[in-house]
Amino acid sequence: MPVSHTKTKSTTSSDTPENGSNKRIFTGIKPSGSPHIGNYLSAIKPCIDLQTQYDTFIFIPDLHALTTVRNAEEMRTNVIDVALDLLALGLDPQKATFFRQSDLPEHSELSWILSCITPFGVMERAHAWKDSLANHLKDPTVGLFTYPVLMAADILLYQSDLVPVGKDQKQHVEIARDIAIKFNGLFGETFKLPTEMTPPEVATIIGTDGQHKMSKSYNNTLQLFADSATLKRQIMGIPTDSTPLESPKNPDTDAVFKLYSYLATPAELANLRDRYLAGGFGYGDAKKLLLAKFEEYFGPAREKRIELANDLGYLEDILKEGAGKARITAQKTLATVKKAVGLVF
Repeated sequence: MPVSHTKTKSTTSSDTPENGSNKRIFTGIKPSGSPHIGNYLSAIKPCIDLQTQYDTFIFIPDLHALTTVRNAEEMRTNVIDVALDLLALGLDPQKATFFRQSDLPEHSELSWILSCITPFGVMERAHAWKDSLANHLKDPTVGLFTYPVLMAADILLYQSDLVPVGKDQKQHVEIARDIAIKFNGLFGETFKLPTEMTPPEVATIIGTDGQHKMSKSYNNTLQLFADSATLKRQIMGIPTDSTPLESPKNPDTDAVFKLYSYLATPAELANLRDRYLAGGFGYGDAKKLLLAKFEEYFGPAREKRIELANDLGYLEDILKEGAGKARITAQKTLATVKKAVGLVF
């Protein structure tokens, strides 16, 4: 698949998407490792599908990644990788504003202002913080504790209407909305109130262990751009029950069938369901179908990613231009906030 190196058209925050909508979608993919199908279905795909219908902002939250990444070269590599991943999967920088969080200090400045009105108890109730304490995380940091405030700043800085997230991230959008309500109440109407956007069919993507949601922390992911050997190992290692080959099988309790359902057409899914119920069809056969479907679905993106990786200068140009477009909105919002709280004289 050829990769176009056409320069993106500079726009301002007043530009209107192709369908005339002034609704804004905002989301980010943290550079903390290879994206998996759960990331794709819950956050990446919704934005890519809607980038011609809404004013779309997609960013790489590298400041958030500092809570876990402790190596400079790893950070740089991860940022490049996630940028390549998103562009290969269909993000169009001529339709969406695509940028790197650390290129805009407005995020950190707004985060501090918001942290000064955010109740301590709200942070204590955040799922990520509670989970880290429950799992006896060694030396939990202030950055991890205030993570939701920075995320609120990300969302509110761009006056976001909709925020595509997985089920586990809905609380962060709710916290952003609560902070916006408190700020508006104290200082006057300043922020839009964001709403989470979680398609119910992909609210929680089942992991390859068949028990938990797909997550890097559970080591149960299907990586979008893993090499063929790794992908095959991940799929063929999915646990199944001990139903004999000749017996009917229940598709509704099987992780292989569920994962296939995320990518298959309705006709393909109906066909596989019939084969499960008829018997004489093994789980190994189902895994081979899943592997083939995965490679078919993501094959073009895998090829495009290889080509994009050969021109990292072009990638950097896209991120810098995206930051310039994002800064127009970010500076406008921050100026309003600073005036509201008395930091403009």
